[in-house]
Parts: sequence; C-alpha cells; structure tokens
Amino acid sequence: MSEVVYDKSELRRARYAVATVFAVHGAVTGSFATRVPWIQDHASVSAGQLGLALAFPAIGASVAMPLASGISHRFGARAALRGLLALWTLALVLPSLAPNLLTLCVALFVYGATAGMSDVAMNALGVEVETRLDKSIMSGLHGWWSAGALIGSAAGTLAAHLGSDARLHHALAAVALTLIGVAACQGVLDLRPTEDEEAPPRFALPPRSALLIGAVGFCAVFAEGASLDWSAVYLRDVLGSSAGVAAASTTGFTLTMALARIAGDKVIDRFGPVRTVRVGGVLATLGGLLVVVADNAVVAMSGFALLGLGIAVVVPLCFAAAGRSGPNPAQAIAGVATITYTSGLIAPSAIGTIADASSLVVSFCLVTALTFGLVAFAGVLRTGARQSAEVASQEPVQRAKS
Repeated sequence: MSEVVYDKSELRRARYAVATVFAVHGAVTGSFATRVPWIQDHASVSAGQLGLALAFPAIGASVAMPLASGISHRFGARAALRGLLALWTLALVLPSLAPNLLTLCVALFVYGATAGMSDVAMNALGVEVETRLDKSIMSGLHGWWSAGALIGSAAGTLAAHLGSDARLHHALAAVALTLIGVAACQGVLDLRPTEDEEAPPRFALPPRSALLIGAVGFCAVFAEGASLDWSAVYLRDVLGSSAGVAAASTTGFTLTMALARIAGDKVIDRFGPVRTVRVGGVLATLGGLLVVVADNAVVAMSGFALLGLGIAVVVPLCFAAAGRSGPNPAQAIAGVATITYTSGLIAPSAIGTIADASSLVVSFCLVTALTFGLVAFAGVLRTGARQSAEVASQEPVQRAKS
C-alpha cells in the first residue's frame, strides 16, 4: 500500500470511523441472532435442519474471505470497505425472506460470505491505524463490535417482543445500518497500492506465520464458542440450576468479554501482547478448571466469567499480529480469520459430540486444555510486533545520519 503520511488528527478520525464500522458490523450480527426463531418458523425447518443451515454462514465466510485482499488492492481500502460493508448490511434481509431450507442455506451462505469479506477489510484497516498511531486499538475496536452486537440484539429483542415481522424489522435495520456504515467509511484511511505493487492471487494459502497465529486464535475461539453455546446447558444439566440462573452464566461470560475488550488496549500497551495473552491464558485455564470441578452454580458461573475475561483480547491481538506478519496484511488476516471462523464452526458440535460419548464435564476438560495452549504458544504473537514509541521517535534521527 502507498505510504501516505497522516497527521494525528486524521488518524484519530480514522480510528473513530473504523470503530463505527466495527459497531455496525456487530449490530448486523445482533439483529440477525435475535430473530432466528422467527426465521425458523417462516422457513418451516426443524431444529436439525436449522442447525445445518446455521453452518452456512461460516462456510460462506471461509470461502469468500481470501477474496477481500484482491478487492482492496483493486479498488483501494476505503472503497473496498464501503462496498463490502454495504453488501453485508444489506444481506441482513436475505435470511428472513427464505421460504424453505434450500433458500435459507443459500441466503445464509451469502450472508456469511459478505460478513467474512467485510470483516477482513475492516480488521486490515484497523491494523493500519494501530500501526500508524503506534499504540494498541484493536481490542477496543472489537469491544465496539461487541457493543454494536448488544445494541442490535436489544433492538431485535424489542422487535420480537412486539411481534413484528422479521422481514420488516431487518429491512429497516439494513437501511439504517447501511447509511451509517457508508458514512463512517468516508473517514477511514484511503490506502491504495503503489504502481509497482503486484495484485495478490485470488486464492492463496496464508503465510506460515499467519497459520501459527491462527492456531492461537483457534484455541480462544473454540473456548468462546463452547462457552456461549453450552454454558447455560452445563449449569442446567450438570448442576441442576434453574433456567434463569443458567442463562445468567452466558450473560456473565459475554459481559466480562466485552468489558475486557474495551479496557484491553491500555493493558496491552503496558504489558505487550505476549504477556497479556499468557496472563489471559492463565485466567481462562483457571476458569475452565473451576467449571470442571464446580459443584454449585456460583463456582461454575465464576469459571465462565474468568473464561470470558481470559480470552477476550486474544482474537484482536491475533488479527493485529497477522496484519504485521508480512507484506500483504489483508491476506494474512484472511488466513487467521478463516482458522478462527472454522474453530467457531466446529466448537459447539465438538462439545456436543464429546458430551454424548462421555459427559459435558469431559467436554470442558478439552476447553481447559486449549486455553492452556494460549499460555504455551502466546510467543507467536511477537510476529510483526509494533515498534515502541521510543524506537519510532529515533527513526528520523537515524535517517538524517544516513
């Protein structure tokens, strides 16, 4: 990409613009998730068929994410993000229009493909802003995504409570979020390739460094998917908790994740990504152990809260490290995103399969082992580490001497 020099005020505006994009992206997810029961009834699909259909967003994302790098190269980062984000926000209307299983699967494939491509584009721009500011912002950006998802789900919950048609709800949400997203994209960095920069291949394997970084993200996202989908079931089936207490465990998990992401940038700047992830891995492993040995709801809920706290900043840091791991940030980020999406896809079913063969307690022994992997392999996040402010400040002097 071209080396355009931006002043601090432009970078701050770009940071707020990207944060808004993250929030819009999250709001689409929250808007969709709350209306899944309506979509199931409208498409007349069984629970098993719905489970099959809900695999298609991850499949679509995994297939399409490698395309994001080429689109950004051809049209420039700002125009690419604007177009991809608009496709994602407008794709929100598709699932609610599906009248049967086949059309629902197709709609969710498109929904996931546009989600994945816009995800790669916005994370690549977030990494660029972070690098130029020389301070951590990726955790906060993902915190804004969580905030957007919360707002979208709150609006969806209200719409469902009022008994509104999801087609109308999603159409109105899509228009509003598209307008906000397109306006926000005007403020992001307008990065373009240099004249002699070759276009990335349409499909390419991610670099080895991105695979290692993705493995760390895999561990965190597996624990996230397992906790989100199974924490309430764990408290109900293993500990005999009431429905309200069981649901509260999921709320506690998501709350600690959101708060840790919002506050995470200062911690990362103070201790660095490797130590932050290692400490987070210790907390998450402790949380997993509490879940496994819990004999009452309070201990298990504390364990799930620690899991959320421990893994919160891992994925943002993986995207940041991937974006600095080679000459093509979008391609490396797409590789890491594909691995993490795959983890999120297989985690819930893997937990269920293990539980059927043995028990949910054994399933969360696996989750605990994977969170310990964060402690063991956090060192790969040193790849492409940001320059310190001190080193960056010395560069002009070194150039002058040369």
